[in-house]
Amino acid sequence: MSSPAYQLRTRVPRIAEAAVERARLTVVPRRRVRAARVPFVTLVSLVLLGGVVGLLMFNTSMQQASFAATSLEAQAGTLTAREQTLRMELDVLRDPQRVAQQARNMGMVTAGSPAFLNLKDGSITGEATPATLEGNIPINPAQPALPAILNPPPTHVEAPATGAPTGSSGNGDGKKKNNKSHTNNNSPADTSR
Repeated sequence: MSSPAYQLRTRVPRIAEAAVERARLTVVPRRRVRAARVPFVTLVSLVLLGGVVGLLMFNTSMQQASFAATSLEAQAGTLTAREQTLRMELDVLRDPQRVAQQARNMGMVTAGSPAFLNLKDGSITGEATPATLEGNIPINPAQPALPAILNPPPTHVEAPATGAPTGSSGNGDGKKKNNKSHTNNNSPADTSR
């Protein structure tokens, strides 16, 4: 009974059953693969920390540069004012009238009229006069003019009277009392005496 046809009939269903069983889909459970979170969190934390520290350092350096610039500007302003003051003092010292006055204080006198000698023929042109104190030109040094801001008009401040109350209410009450006493003196009762 084991004919080839019989074997083939019994074998085909088995092969078909095996193919059907293999072709069936089954649910496979998911494998959860966890990525390592610690390195990622560490990296993000380091980047954030580096950014904050960098911003703080940048802000600090900008503040220091701002303070240095302000200090240098103030120093430049002071030096400019000092330069202008020195220039004004130098102009005063170079004033010809001041120089002449200083020379006169040292005993120098103004030169007289000169005479000229012609070297070709030996002739003298002009008449030489000696320098004397009597022949000096009078020197009146001009006073340096001050700007209006450096020479303001005087300000007068009156001090309050001694023994008077200093409050506004005290001054007002005192005036009222004086007025009342003044009106009492002019009353008809006083004129009858």
